[in-house]
Amino acid sequence: MNPQQFRQALAKQQIMLSDQQMQQFALYYDLLVKGNEQLNLTSITEQGEVYLKHFYDSMTPAFSFPALKTDSLTLCDVGAGAGFPSLPLKIAFPNLKITIIDSLNKRIIFLEQLVAQLGLSDVTLVHDRAETFGAKTSLHREFYDVVTARAVARLSVLSELCLPLVKLNGTFIALKASQADDELAQAKVAIETLGANVSAVDQLVLPQSDEPRTIIVMNKVDQTPDKYPRRPGVPAKKPIG
Repeated sequence: MNPQQFRQALAKQQIMLSDQQMQQFALYYDLLVKGNEQLNLTSITEQGEVYLKHFYDSMTPAFSFPALKTDSLTLCDVGAGAGFPSLPLKIAFPNLKITIIDSLNKRIIFLEQLVAQLGLSDVTLVHDRAETFGAKTSLHREFYDVVTARAVARLSVLSELCLPLVKLNGTFIALKASQADDELAQAKVAIETLGANVSAVDQLVLPQSDEPRTIIVMNKVDQTPDKYPRRPGVPAKKPIG
């Protein structure tokens, strides 16, 4: 997917990118490749692959949750790595106020430089673990309108990392590949325990490659019990349920 095909594919989803936004994506690509020489940010570096499997893929939450396009929402991206999906969403939708948390400080330093060079505002970068960031004593607990996560952990674990950060009546969006049905079944108890329900499971395929993707949208309907999230490492070792 070259940059023009990227622009055209998004236009089919009623997402119109300006020339300036296209320039930001081009700079993002250049900085990603350059940063990848020092850091293990991604195994995908060829331009067409980055535009398809990182940039376009990061836009898919807006297909399922159109409020991202227009509303002034606080969005927390858990384990964003090289900034996916939150920074492509921020470039396309400047109305979003983004917070990114990542457990590796080297990635946060890269993202700080990236955000500055892209000229993005309302982006906060935090070096922390999700388990402590969303703890019952944290000011970030149940604070965000939307929480996103892409390729971080299986859904039963991911729910415990992310749902404590979602405000009541807010939304958690998980970006998954093709095995979402099994993950959803295994995560059912965790999702209910943490105060959410699944409102949408949208299946799609990436253009050109036809690779399957699943967008799982959850609504936060009850407050998360104080005991969650458990201390760092425990959710992955002993998932709820």
